[in-house]
Amino acid sequence: QLRLVESGGGLVEPGGTLRLSCTASGFTLDSYHIQWFRQGSEKSHLGISCISSSGDTWYANAVRGRFTISRDTAQNTVYLQMNNLKSEDAGIYSCGAVLRPEANTCRGLDYDYWGQGTQVTVSK
Repeated sequence: QLRLVESGGGLVEPGGTLRLSCTASGFTLDSYHIQWFRQGSEKSHLGISCISSSGDTWYANAVRGRFTISRDTAQNTVYLQMNNLKSEDAGIYSCGAVLRPEANTCRGLDYDYWGQGTQVTVSK
């Protein structure tokens, strides 16, 4: 059984910090490309950050310099460290995974496995 479970969301004030976790079970996350998505008021899933199976990373312009994606192989978990949170960062954060060893980038891929998401609320 292949599963992804997100955690770490919550309510923070602007400028606050959260660390989201995407934990995999039933497969080795290290072999997959992983991407964090945000579903905000627009109801669509926007790519926020991703990390490839080889360790290359990408960030959306809106979060670059504030967010950091990382992988802990021993914990089979990908983290999204979110610093200096802004109101526009609010939404449901989900992680997706795809096994595509021939791809050397985590961008422009169709992600096969998804978690249920974790809510991030940014409010004064």
